[in-house]
Amino acid sequence: MGADDLHPASRAARPSPREHTLTSSTPAQRAAETPLAHVVFIAASAAMGGFLFGYDSAVINGAVTGIQKHFVVGSAETAATVAAALLGSAVGATVAGWLADRLGRIRVMQLAAVLFAVSGVGSMFPPDIGVLATWRVVGGIAIGIASVITPAYIAEVAPPAYRGRLGSFQQLAIVLGIAVSQLVNYALNQAAGGDSSGLLKGIQAWRWMLGVEAVPALVYLLMSLAIPESPRYLIASGQEARARAVLTEVEGPRTDPDARVAEIRSVMATEHRSRMRDLLGGRAGLLPIVWVGIGASAFQQFVGINVIFYYSSLLWQSVGITESASLLISLSTSIINIVGTVIAMLLVDRIGRRPLALAGSTGMAVALAAASWAFSYRTGTGSSAHIPNLQGTVALVAAHFFVLCFAFSWGVVVWVLLGEMFPNRIRALALGVAASAQWLANWAVTVSFPSLSDWNLSATYAIYAGFALLSIPFVAFCIRETRGRTLESMG
Repeated sequence: MGADDLHPASRAARPSPREHTLTSSTPAQRAAETPLAHVVFIAASAAMGGFLFGYDSAVINGAVTGIQKHFVVGSAETAATVAAALLGSAVGATVAGWLADRLGRIRVMQLAAVLFAVSGVGSMFPPDIGVLATWRVVGGIAIGIASVITPAYIAEVAPPAYRGRLGSFQQLAIVLGIAVSQLVNYALNQAAGGDSSGLLKGIQAWRWMLGVEAVPALVYLLMSLAIPESPRYLIASGQEARARAVLTEVEGPRTDPDARVAEIRSVMATEHRSRMRDLLGGRAGLLPIVWVGIGASAFQQFVGINVIFYYSSLLWQSVGITESASLLISLSTSIINIVGTVIAMLLVDRIGRRPLALAGSTGMAVALAAASWAFSYRTGTGSSAHIPNLQGTVALVAAHFFVLCFAFSWGVVVWVLLGEMFPNRIRALALGVAASAQWLANWAVTVSFPSLSDWNLSATYAIYAGFALLSIPFVAFCIRETRGRTLESMG
């Protein structure tokens, strides 16, 4: 088995034509008898990786002001430190499949948990900004690993009747992690007198913000010890007796474990391992559908969504809002993000991918344009920065509406599309290329925002609004609806 086989989309792409026919009962009977509470616990334990993905990604938002003050650094150094995690994420995502095939899914989860914890503690006591950036890279590697291993493991252990719902735990866990990180940041900021440079037990609050991550990382490690290894990995490594036991554990007593092992072994034997040359074609170098996937990934990031999650504290302080109030706003947008994600989970299979994406693009374009107009009234810099009450209110409402529109559309839809839109023979590799493009686009936006906002905050948001506007014809003319279509029909 190769790294591509680990991705849930690659497995979903190759369903066995005999799926569920080899067992001794019908799918409905097995679903009724599945130990659902236990399976939910298994999926939730694995989804702690997604929680830490979101937590580590966003926790830096509350600490950036304290970091700037402590190390006396400007926008460029701050941007490089924040974005360093994204470079680590690309590395982690690249090696996760290879590691999981050799060490097992559970051991790779445990490795990610240790990296999250070590990164948190290391980031708490860096001697200089360069060392902090290094620890951010370590945390980013853990993020990249979690972004692959969590959905892959859940897809491999979830009973077929519940796979879709249990798979959604990953995205929900990510947005919960973002929200909890902002709640922790706000609480620590308040305990330090509204200043991230204030002292708590003799340690600056921003250090606590970064170090507290070790707590959920330890919980993740402990929970990973209580869940079974993936049956697919056990079969691939010759541990079929353990695989039978796990299949019975997660699919219920009426499952025929011998038949299920034979089924999985048969599917694995016929899986196609795509190569980079399979993606090549046409004058553009890559197949058109691959470019569409890359475009979707790029648009998802170029609307500037992660500015809200990485820099909103600095953003609101730059228009005259206090640090404490800025962190409270960050918390409220994180809650809106959860609401929007739940809406997407409820609607994506009911009304389709394209309608959600088009509605989200339209809403984001309006919200970002309104924010750009509001920020054009900013005067002064630093502690003298100010924005009139009307424009400040418009900016706040626009930011929350932007997050809502993104969350119910592009935040979920892009990942669903990437798992469905590619032909079977290239799905895993094409998805990997598109996901890599997403990390790179995320890095570009993250590393450029502080300098762009110093240059012209209003113009920066006008650029993001432009990308949101361009995403409308992109969806209309380039994206095909995948709702209700079989994966085999994506030719």
